Amino acid sequence: MLDKPITVVGGNGFVGSRLCNRLARSGKEFTVFDTQPSTTFPNSTVIGDICNSIDYRAIPESDILINLAAVHRDDVRPLSRYDEVNVGGAEVLCNYARQAGINKLVFTSSVAIYGFAPADTGEDGEPNYFNDYGRTKYLAEQVYKKWQAEDPDNRSLVIVRPTVIFGEGNRGNVCNLFTQIARKRFLMFGNGKNRKSMAYVENVAAFLESSLDFPPGLHIYNYVDKPDLDMNTLVSTARKTLFGKANVGIRLPKFVGIGIGYLADGITKITGKSLPVSSIRVKKFLGTTQFGSAVHKTGFVAPVKLEDAIEKTLRYEFVGDDSDQPNFLME
Repeated sequence: MLDKPITVVGGNGFVGSRLCNRLARSGKEFTVFDTQPSTTFPNSTVIGDICNSIDYRAIPESDILINLAAVHRDDVRPLSRYDEVNVGGAEVLCNYARQAGINKLVFTSSVAIYGFAPADTGEDGEPNYFNDYGRTKYLAEQVYKKWQAEDPDNRSLVIVRPTVIFGEGNRGNVCNLFTQIARKRFLMFGNGKNRKSMAYVENVAAFLESSLDFPPGLHIYNYVDKPDLDMNTLVSTARKTLFGKANVGIRLPKFVGIGIGYLADGITKITGKSLPVSSIRVKKFLGTTQFGSAVHKTGFVAPVKLEDAIEKTLRYEFVGDDSDQPNFLME
């Protein structure tokens, strides 16, 4: 057991809830710092906002600071919120770490910093973000790197860049895809040969937990659950689990999907209402988002295989009754 507890910023969120459950099962002491009380660990929650200055005396002593808090959706307005939370929050937390004498910090960034990157882009890939989320995650990384470089022999910084995260209770892009399939409203656009890197929430939480033992230094990892699946395989796997049909159903040309996306953008602009489809989401669907990862070099082994994770998620969401369980809005 650690001498002092861990502070999990954003511990009431999708990944944070899973991580805190793992920490509790491992007997580790922790405090959740979030804008809302933790539904699972309300007595271990300190209410606060990383957009504001944090008094180091407001949180129980910690050896490790884990930051999972972020503004991440595509439709956040005003756009300044990305900078306020993702970059400003990083500056606040680094100042807090300096005040509190914390020398280990774990930050969940994102593969969004690479943008539409070449297939198998690894941790040495060039930043090429295309939206404010990717831009501000990249800028936040620089804030944390500056903090670590101030005392490189003693400070440990772990930056984890997960690909799209899915799992039970998530209400992001993967869930949207599965929901459309489950409701028999899904149409396949394109040839479906584009590959997608994915990350199961329990596996991401497990890797974050394992990173707590990393020594002083700078540690940067993409997080991906291999093997990468192409869209044909992903959709047919979902249809087989839900309907016993191992195929993709109706398929339409790529240009039709792009046209629908731009039409949805126009409707959103006119009405001010966000729709479940947009040009950027269609482009994400049609594109290859496949990343390399050096996680295996750490000796980490994911506790759940990707295919099993997909089946578990589908059965939880569409076969069993999850009406009394928390849901998390995330993309």
